[in-house]
Amino acid sequence: MIVLKDILYKVTINAVVGSTSITVNKIEFDSRQIKVNDVFVAISGTVTDGHNYIEKAIKDGAIAIVCERLPENLEDGVTYIEVANSNQAMAYMAANFYEHPSENLKLVGVTGTNGKTTVSSLLYQLFKKAGYKVGLLSTVKIMVDNTTYKATHTTPDSLTINKYLQMMNDEGVEFCFMEASSHGIHQSRTEGLHFTGGIFTNLSHDHLDYHETFAEYRDVKKTFFDQLPKEAFALSNMDDKNGLVMLQNTQAKKYTYALKNYADYRAQILENEFSGLLLKLNESELWTRLIGSFNAYNILAIYGTAELLGLDKVEILRLISELENVSGRFQYFISEEKITAIVDYAHTPDALKNVLETINSIRTKNEELITVVGCGGDRDKTKRPKMAHIASALSTKVIFTSDNPRSEVPETIIEDMEKGVEPQNYKKTLSITDRKQAIKTACQMADAKDIILIAGKGHENYQEIKGERFDFDDYKTVQEFLKQLQK
Repeated sequence: MIVLKDILYKVTINAVVGSTSITVNKIEFDSRQIKVNDVFVAISGTVTDGHNYIEKAIKDGAIAIVCERLPENLEDGVTYIEVANSNQAMAYMAANFYEHPSENLKLVGVTGTNGKTTVSSLLYQLFKKAGYKVGLLSTVKIMVDNTTYKATHTTPDSLTINKYLQMMNDEGVEFCFMEASSHGIHQSRTEGLHFTGGIFTNLSHDHLDYHETFAEYRDVKKTFFDQLPKEAFALSNMDDKNGLVMLQNTQAKKYTYALKNYADYRAQILENEFSGLLLKLNESELWTRLIGSFNAYNILAIYGTAELLGLDKVEILRLISELENVSGRFQYFISEEKITAIVDYAHTPDALKNVLETINSIRTKNEELITVVGCGGDRDKTKRPKMAHIASALSTKVIFTSDNPRSEVPETIIEDMEKGVEPQNYKKTLSITDRKQAIKTACQMADAKDIILIAGKGHENYQEIKGERFDFDDYKTVQEFLKQLQK
């Protein structure tokens, strides 16, 4: 039990009704989880408004309510705290409740459109190999040193973040790497945390269903760097036109990385093959099993971060050479029939373009490049024709299919995509609504030495259709179909 006023430190309060000297059990923003003596934080979400559940929360035992609008009828014996922003209030309350766990380790946030999962996951892998106890908060999974927990959001809610950070404290974790999504930053989930550093990967078309303009999307990312403390570091990609924007107002120490421009950490691609990359990184040569120019950027971010966190330069180079691909990020295998299958999370126009350009830079052009791709339902519709345009322009054959259609009709999503195909590329395209059938067809179309790219879902092991999640794994599916062809 903890005193309410102790967890309200730094919260911007407009009004208080009742006593803040009461003891409370825990904080909840989901009214279904409320128990006796809990604090209920009413959050105005994109789907439901927590203010509609205040009465229910009190009936279930809530002793304090944190909200942006006081209800008309106030219950005796219940404390009401009116705040300017419930998300922000909960972030500070969570940090206070869990005794500021981020201050007891070195927390690094990774933000950008593409590369967040790869950079954070590879940093976790590198520091583990270096012998440290490490934490990870990512789209793919949450790691408390050696223990794995399921991830439900790119950036979890502030209560969940602080809970896991406290668990990391208990395990003696020294470093934690965390994805910071634009949704998470906008919803104040990263506030109240003490960051040792921040990394900017890149910025391209995404989430314009949530952020109404690209400028707003960019500016939300920028606020993450604006809030970094002066003793932290901010590491930014100088080859992205928004790289300098991220650093404009930050108090943190500024560092840069690039392949094309002058930067603190520079690399040159000497060799790019399916077996890996040979890089000249600053003055040293480095071989890595990671593939493509987009991974050269990821490696620069990892190298710079590891050095800024105090690791030895030679040791970092050795450890990078041992790193393995992250699940669903350019994850590939070659079948007995010599067909190369690649599964990648590329679900934005820029990410898809990067992956296809990487494959085209490696392949001999004597083989087919067959791409299977879809777009998610209930998400930014403006990227659908762009994704189809890129896929049809940079592949020899394309199959448009379902991704996670969610509540939308899959055929409608595919029709939106097809609008982006230029006339000269019509003959390359095929539309198969069922994703499993689309992958099977790609496997049947492929001959020896051909390449199949299955894009969009990567590590996800489900498909979301009409509110239900069904088991589905791109990597396992393509493996099974290619094995069947061997018989």
